Amino acid sequence: MSTETIWDVGIIGCGIAGIYAGYELSKLNPGLKVILLEEGEDIDRRSCPIVAHKTKDCVSCATCAIMRGFGGAGAYSDGKYNFTTEFGGWLRDYLPEEEIMDLIRYVDDVNVSFGATEVVYSTESEAARKLEKKALENDLHLLQARVKHLGTENNLRILKNIYDHMKTRVTFRFGTSISGIKVLPDGYLLETKAEDIQCRYLIAAPGRSGAEWFAEQCNQLGLDLLNNQVDIGVRVELPAKVFEHITDVVYESKLVYRTKQYGDSVRTFCMNPYGHVVTENVDGLMTVNGHSYSDPKLQSENTNFALLVSNRFTQPFKEPYKYGKHIASLSNMLGGGVLIQRFGDLLRGTRTNEHRLSKSFVKPTLQATPGDLSLVLPKRHMDNIIEMIYALDKIAPGTANYDTLLYGVEVKFYSSRPQLTAELETKLRNFYAIGDGAGITRGLAQAAASGVIAARSVAGKLKAGE
Repeated sequence: MSTETIWDVGIIGCGIAGIYAGYELSKLNPGLKVILLEEGEDIDRRSCPIVAHKTKDCVSCATCAIMRGFGGAGAYSDGKYNFTTEFGGWLRDYLPEEEIMDLIRYVDDVNVSFGATEVVYSTESEAARKLEKKALENDLHLLQARVKHLGTENNLRILKNIYDHMKTRVTFRFGTSISGIKVLPDGYLLETKAEDIQCRYLIAAPGRSGAEWFAEQCNQLGLDLLNNQVDIGVRVELPAKVFEHITDVVYESKLVYRTKQYGDSVRTFCMNPYGHVVTENVDGLMTVNGHSYSDPKLQSENTNFALLVSNRFTQPFKEPYKYGKHIASLSNMLGGGVLIQRFGDLLRGTRTNEHRLSKSFVKPTLQATPGDLSLVLPKRHMDNIIEMIYALDKIAPGTANYDTLLYGVEVKFYSSRPQLTAELETKLRNFYAIGDGAGITRGLAQAAASGVIAARSVAGKLKAGE
């Protein structure tokens, strides 16, 4: 298949990493021919029937609008940007901390220019320090970070503003799947059904939904991969009042605990005060996530957060993505999607059913299948989660209540990442890998920063005539 245009830069994926790579390139060199390729739709056409309140259950769209499209998996998130290098990715493996923080602050400035709030929650207040001390007294560790919460509805509005700005400066190809990447003497060829796209520089930002695809492409291109951790767990939902004294002080409280039984790390993740539990469709597998809104009219009476158990594997294990998908498939097999169980039922070894769930004082914000999570999660994961819930109960009494709801499973998919330079360039010249799907980041702030890093490297090479 012939190509009519040779692009200066091709960007795979329109998640936040790809967006910021395209934005920065168009800013630094407005004359560049830049094309962004995305399997999903643009921000105006992205529409999930559940989000649009047309149905309560996933209808298994051919392309999941929650996971794919302009904005990536972060588009329907509640837009949390963490100002830290302590979590949210592994950019510290490539750059000094201060440089990363400068990049995160730059990303925030851009977001603000497109309508983001300037309100920042901090762990530096007196109340936050007291909370940190209380956590330490109970062997929990509150990670220090400033966080900005955009809100799900505001996050979409800001992304639309960015898209409207970019669409006259770069070229987008939506609804485009890439079947293969070929190395050319002077660039790369991206194979799609409609056309072959040739570019001099290539930036891969596959996103979480493209992590497995990217790992396969790296293997075919002879790029050695480093295994990342696998994060698997549940989403907890309980009355907002239980965590109110924490979320009012530190909106996105990252609490880490090392279990006594196994010595494994368990962490809270993606805390959503007054939020809603939602489903995600990852290549046909239903997993669970959470959202929260800034508008009080859209809020619930519950708070939800993930409890994730982190494991790193050694050789011969090479596929963390497939391991996570296998665990998720067990939930889908038993419940046709996401399972829900009361904490008390789990402890008793009793399957939650419709009747028992109807007695719960905590009313679920997601219609899920009542069931038994102990038949899904490995015993080690289940034991770790139970131990963590009891630890949290010491600083937030009520966490271990009988009616606390557990949804499963929640899986954070991270690809095995290729070896990269400080500019995030692979061993293949002028081929960059960025964002969550490439295994380099796991959050909006560092993902966006990784896009800026790659874009500035490409712009610098072009200026030098490389």
